[in-house]
Amino acid sequence: MRRARQPLDDWQVDGLTLMAACRSDGQWACYEYCEWVSRQNGKGGILEARVLLGFLLLGEQLILWSAHLYKTAMELFRRVRTLIRALGRRVKPHDDNLWFVPAVVVDPKTGEPREDVVIVKISNTNGDEGFERLDTGARILFLARSAGGGRGMSGDVNIIDETFAYTRDQHAALLYTLSARPNAQIIYTSSPPLKGDTGEIMYDLRRRGDPTALRDPEDGAWEQDDSLGYRDWGHAGDLDDIRVDIDDMAVAAAANPALGAIRSNGSGLTLETVQRELKSDRAGYPRERLGIWPREIRQGRQSGPIPAELWRDLIVTPEIPADVAFAAVVNHKRTHTAIVAVGRREDGRWQASIVAYQPGTHWVVNRLVDLRNQRNPLGIAVQDKGPSATLIEPLSDAGIDPPEDRDEPSRRDLAVPYSNDVAVAYGMTIDALAQRQLVHLDEHPFNVAVAAAATRSLPSGGTTWDYTADGAELLQALSLAYWLAVTWAGVDDDYEIADSFA
Repeated sequence: MRRARQPLDDWQVDGLTLMAACRSDGQWACYEYCEWVSRQNGKGGILEARVLLGFLLLGEQLILWSAHLYKTAMELFRRVRTLIRALGRRVKPHDDNLWFVPAVVVDPKTGEPREDVVIVKISNTNGDEGFERLDTGARILFLARSAGGGRGMSGDVNIIDETFAYTRDQHAALLYTLSARPNAQIIYTSSPPLKGDTGEIMYDLRRRGDPTALRDPEDGAWEQDDSLGYRDWGHAGDLDDIRVDIDDMAVAAAANPALGAIRSNGSGLTLETVQRELKSDRAGYPRERLGIWPREIRQGRQSGPIPAELWRDLIVTPEIPADVAFAAVVNHKRTHTAIVAVGRREDGRWQASIVAYQPGTHWVVNRLVDLRNQRNPLGIAVQDKGPSATLIEPLSDAGIDPPEDRDEPSRRDLAVPYSNDVAVAYGMTIDALAQRQLVHLDEHPFNVAVAAAATRSLPSGGTTWDYTADGAELLQALSLAYWLAVTWAGVDDDYEIADSFA
């Protein structure tokens, strides 16, 4: 790179050193390597150096450099062409397609590598841009990614530039081009994903490479991946939870290793430029310049109403609370009904547990009657709108009715929350979890529901759980049971034991 008049910064050298590190058996230490850094810092320089390393020094036979757009791929091609030309000289005075370039060759007599001059052919044909060593046939190809791009090829190196726009179909097309190669490598570079529902490959890599990344229960505990090199220069948190002072230029410097470095051609990221960016695009600045990721949305739902780490921290050993409230919720397909209990523990916190989670609705009324008679609950919550509304009349027939005066309930009464109560219940639940006042027993259906959780807006205002998400009935029952336990705490107890005999 120095010979080509494009010397690397120290941080680029560090990245290339890790990327090119080998195990004792000569295999790459990093089968996969990630470099996440904000725009215009020079991550492309690391890739250019890696390409020259493989093409001119190591004899790698096929290097595939892909981008999300054709014009981006062509820009990459032109940058490498500039380097090749800077390193060599024309074979013929007026032929820009054949260049003598210094490279490592294998001596045919001794089998030892030595430096020599080789001819590199530059192909400028539209759609077939690339470079070829005429002595070995080694090639560098530039691709615009597609679901089928790269299939049928067998590469030594895959470079995935702008990984934020890299899809699972494209990954399947390119990853397996490496399978039969004796010492292959795949390299990813990018700034953060544009939105939480894109960049799924980046989020997968982040969970593998970053022990602090948000994880859902099904992801399991983080384990070191010895074959993955991973560097993320961005700040912690997410765009919904920005934990740094974005006006502090020291914060920008920490996320931008090239800040203040002026290159030989006069280009470079300056403090003045960064300050202008902040003034002009304050909303986009945290992602674009500070490298802060959006909160991930997986499989059409937001990963975050209840953070996975927080949920795991709230696991407790079961107790039998003295006072409990129950809530029953039928899911939107009427395939399952959830009954959840919330009660006060000895330490003052509220404990949530699943009482029943079974198919259908036929069993629900009898179970609620049994719970009322056995546990003398503060109350039982059932919504009078949506799928659960069909429980109201049979519950009334079984003797479970709302209080005559809504403001003066008695134990074991039926609580029928209004729309604003549903919104309040959601907010109370999220706050209680965040304040670690609401705990749970590590029950698998709850864990799955939390992992799939999403929210929706209510017509009357406020927020509640998205009823279409997997297990949403459990979370809705949790919220209603907690709301009932708190709002009906201390209600008059006019329970008579004879009432439990039918």
